[in-house]
Amino acid sequence: MVITQTESKEVVEGKLIPSILKNYLKEGHAVSLWRLPNSSRKNILICTDGPKLLDEVVIEELQPGFVVAPFNATGKKVYLKANHVYTLENDQLIQNAELPVNQNKSIEPNASAGKTLNFFRRSCDSCAPSNKVDFLNLVSRSIGEIEDGRIEKIVPSRNKSIKLSESFDILKCFERLCAAYPNAFVSLVSSEYTGTWIGASPELLVSVDNQMHFKTAAVAGTQIVPEGADLRQIAWTQKEIEEQALVSRYIINCFKQIRLREFSEHGPKTWQAGNLLHLKTDFEVDMTATNFPQLGSVMLKLLHPTSAVCGMPREESIDFLKNHEQMDREFYSGFLGPVNFQNESHLFVNLRCMQWTKNEAILYAGAGVTVDSIPEKEWEETEMKMNTLLNVIGS
Repeated sequence: MVITQTESKEVVEGKLIPSILKNYLKEGHAVSLWRLPNSSRKNILICTDGPKLLDEVVIEELQPGFVVAPFNATGKKVYLKANHVYTLENDQLIQNAELPVNQNKSIEPNASAGKTLNFFRRSCDSCAPSNKVDFLNLVSRSIGEIEDGRIEKIVPSRNKSIKLSESFDILKCFERLCAAYPNAFVSLVSSEYTGTWIGASPELLVSVDNQMHFKTAAVAGTQIVPEGADLRQIAWTQKEIEEQALVSRYIINCFKQIRLREFSEHGPKTWQAGNLLHLKTDFEVDMTATNFPQLGSVMLKLLHPTSAVCGMPREESIDFLKNHEQMDREFYSGFLGPVNFQNESHLFVNLRCMQWTKNEAILYAGAGVTVDSIPEKEWEETEMKMNTLLNVIGS
């Protein structure tokens, strides 16, 4: 049985996705696979032109594609042009009339597992796992900087190396993340420049929809979902409330820098992302009413990296992390997502993510440190965040 893109016969996605990717990966092409929050639609992008490295992401100037950017704001951003696109919904392969599609390549469903496909997996010489004592010392040093009045908040991060079994299947991992985290941005990207990353990010950085509405969000504070809890009754500590307020204040200050006053603000409210709860405030701007068509790109440059992943003030906290974190974040806490895809762009902070290397997974997580932080509690927070992926890998 052979199924083409225009046929409507149902096929199990778990068999169809590897069938689509197989030949493209074998030919050495970059790919991305993603599902937006609260959506059942999964998109596959194939870049046959090869990754393009950008100094800046100017959304309005890019053709439909997918972008991956590192934590380091001055680092090269990776742009994957959408040479071929496949979209799946409700176990059906559907055609996107707005985007270029491959009309000639037929797709034969099979049970090929993600473990057999030629994803770009590289060694990671700079990914030595973080030591607990070193991380606790880093948190203590961060608290000292805050107590001395030099910085309000610092977000130190750490990584963890996990040996993977020979049966590990990254596409099954993607499907499990989609099921476990319906309101997260679930993504898998693989290219010669980035290597292979997978994640389920809860944090929107910049969104521009087809109605020209700009959106961003301030997300901070973390706790495990109590069993049988009513989200309206969840209590937050003063430390968590202040941490979230700092992130919201930074976004508002960015609006002030560009003299934008017409925005809506909703929150903070308790928001569930999988097995974790966060405090979240949503911001929205009507770009047509404000006559600001470049707002997406302008805010992207102002926001990244956000105070939620580095601290406040931004430049001082970034300098502190460069000098003391002793870890190359690479694409962790950078941003990624589709641009001008079906006339919309959705870029998310690359959190709850892992890098798939030769024989292992490198997991990353950070914790927001304020004057009220307790080092052991911050270590526990990073463990909770890493478990987002670890629980899926171990399934």
